[in-house]
Amino acid sequence: MSGDSPTLESATGARQTLTVVLPVRLLRTPGWEEGPFPFELGSRRTDTTTRSTYFAPACARVLYGTPGRACRWHRAADTSHNGLRLVAMEVLRAPTARDPHHALAVLHFSVDQPLLPVLRAIGHRPTAGPEPLAGPLDPATLLAGVGEVLGGEETFALARPYTIAFLTPGPLHTHALRQDPEAALPPTADRWLWQLASRSAPGDFPVAPESAPHHDASTVRISADWSALVLRHGAAFLGHRADTGDGDFYDFAALHARTVYLDALLLGSLQRDHIDELTEELSEVFDSERLTRRVTALEKNIARFRSTYWRQHLTAHGPANGLLLAFQHQHRLPERFAEILAEAADHSRLVQTLESQQISAALGVLTILGLPLGTALGVLQVLGDESVSHLLVALGLSIAATAAALTTRYGRLVLSSLRGGGTARGQD
Repeated sequence: MSGDSPTLESATGARQTLTVVLPVRLLRTPGWEEGPFPFELGSRRTDTTTRSTYFAPACARVLYGTPGRACRWHRAADTSHNGLRLVAMEVLRAPTARDPHHALAVLHFSVDQPLLPVLRAIGHRPTAGPEPLAGPLDPATLLAGVGEVLGGEETFALARPYTIAFLTPGPLHTHALRQDPEAALPPTADRWLWQLASRSAPGDFPVAPESAPHHDASTVRISADWSALVLRHGAAFLGHRADTGDGDFYDFAALHARTVYLDALLLGSLQRDHIDELTEELSEVFDSERLTRRVTALEKNIARFRSTYWRQHLTAHGPANGLLLAFQHQHRLPERFAEILAEAADHSRLVQTLESQQISAALGVLTILGLPLGTALGVLQVLGDESVSHLLVALGLSIAATAAALTTRYGRLVLSSLRGGGTARGQD
């Protein structure tokens, strides 16, 4: 390996792109073109029709909408600032049960300077440079009148935007290169990949060698030419063969990274947001007396999420599935959803138990009230006594017997069950 090969902090790849994803609250339907931004390569145009053939129909409906019900819009741009050039913007509407205006904004950049310092600045790493997403590239300015960028304390808000970096090496970037197509990658290649995905230099977040197997679960070896790594706050694609420029395979790789592979990560983001909301909804189940209504609404929201968003296999093409699974692994989405299902099932059993107790208590009250009165009236009927005064005495005695029965252990249990059933149902 060449000793004068540049480190990633000072390296500018042969081609570099950056995609920034951030949650917004949609203020109005954008007056932009419908569908995802159609990046082009030769005769290939990655519009809604082309991308929909790549994904399963259920996933395509979530990512692209349906005829007459658009959920995604785009517009071209050409704004440069501090080595970044904005080439396109997208908005993906993703309403939830509690926030019908929730959406994701997607900003597509090309980068003409070393990529890692830009990523470190977006991640607010110590000693990083000034904020790249400022001035004319400030998301609040770019989305003015369309969407409100969520702050760090709001629902679905991230501490920093999610970044997806793409970098291909030149001949001197031997840290990332295979010596030949069948050779193993040098250890420095995965270190570069880690730095791009984590938006950190070695001094920001030193990775212990013992933890390396953990990262393998989120690394996707797309081919011998390039790999991807998905982490909690960012993802990265890194080439492992020198990029020869226009006409190289990396034209196609960059196109995929900005389109279908991006869409796989967007679906993962939507799954994470919905699971976050379901978790919050679970934590509030006992905040009011309307337990039955809250549990019923929770079960409906879980069923809607499961049928609409919860997918672990997007397509018959492997890399997109691998990226989605890696995103789910980083955020523990399968485990969290399994916990939600188990806890919701516990709440449902609790509601059923309370309702059964209420029914049993109601039957008990009918027994306590009806038995003395029925006995008294039956005795009068057998005796053939039709005296009004005797009837009133019988009623009085039955009321006294009922009151006495309610003071017994069984009577107190019935009243307690009734109160418990009322609490469960509240004002339903």
